[in-house]
Amino acid sequence: MSADEFDPFVERLYSQAPSLPDADLFAAQVQTKLAANSRVRTIALSLAGVVGGVIAVRESLGMNFHFAQDAEAHRVSQGVESASAAIQGTVQSGLDQWGLSSISLGSMGGVQLFWITAAAVVAVLAAGVVRLSQEG
Repeated sequence: MSADEFDPFVERLYSQAPSLPDADLFAAQVQTKLAANSRVRTIALSLAGVVGGVIAVRESLGMNFHFAQDAEAHRVSQGVESASAAIQGTVQSGLDQWGLSSISLGSMGGVQLFWITAAAVVAVLAAGVVRLSQEG
């Protein structure tokens, strides 16, 4: 078979995919996986949005555009600080349960917490890439 005959022959073979007996089952499985991944993605994005919103509100409440602090803003600021302390205590108790009691988040500077968070995000992204490569 010459090259001129081979190319059209291959094109004819691949122009129409053969229908397989389990094509409907395969399509249903693919739709199920896509729906499950969509739910996980939706939950993750929603959680990230809530966390980002809480941080944005906290930072916005911490700003003082009038250069004077009224009683209402002071109460809100104290509430945010107490909530932050409660969350920090919860995280610290979780670290204590895992045997990591020597890590004190309150004594760390902002740069250290940034790099710890960045490392955690990179680890989560790496785990996601590994999972996606295994699914494919």
